[in-house]
Amino acid sequence: MNRPLLFLDVDGPLNPYAAKPERRPHGYTTLRVPLDGSAHEEVRGLSSRRRPLRVWLNPEHGRHLLRLGFELCWATTWMDDANRWIAPMLGLPELPFVNFGDALLQERPDGVHWKTGPLVDYANGRPFAWVDDEQSDLDQTYVTAHHRGSGLLHHVNPRIGLRENDFHMLADFARSLDTPRTTD
Repeated sequence: MNRPLLFLDVDGPLNPYAAKPERRPHGYTTLRVPLDGSAHEEVRGLSSRRRPLRVWLNPEHGRHLLRLGFELCWATTWMDDANRWIAPMLGLPELPFVNFGDALLQERPDGVHWKTGPLVDYANGRPFAWVDDEQSDLDQTYVTAHHRGSGLLHHVNPRIGLRENDFHMLADFARSLDTPRTTD
């Protein structure tokens, strides 16, 4: 049986970008990503900045994520750039990523987050958890209506990023999907 998917956003859950800029959170290290005009930067409007992008990452998060029982998948505007910049800092292998294509950063008239439809499509009925700092009740309603499997949308405060209780909640969700096997 396939493990459930864990869709990972970078900015917010892994990079607490909304923390006070003069105070790097305890346990985090600073990564400076040069702004060289990559697709990630152009999409986010960062290519006009002169200074490198500051990203705070906690190297322990990779170990915690790998122990959760999920198949990890990037669900971020970084897309494949997360494998270049984020994964090595966290000790993660190269991960699959959701290519958001034309949906990238496109607001929907129904208020559902632009990531939600592509994530449901990518999961294709497979159970998943999604950690992000931008989901709403509209996204949960959409997942419930359009996804055949279990779906946990877990909001992470972008001021503090993933914490121990978040990892416990994700592990509990993954365990709840395990069905005991009986022998005849």
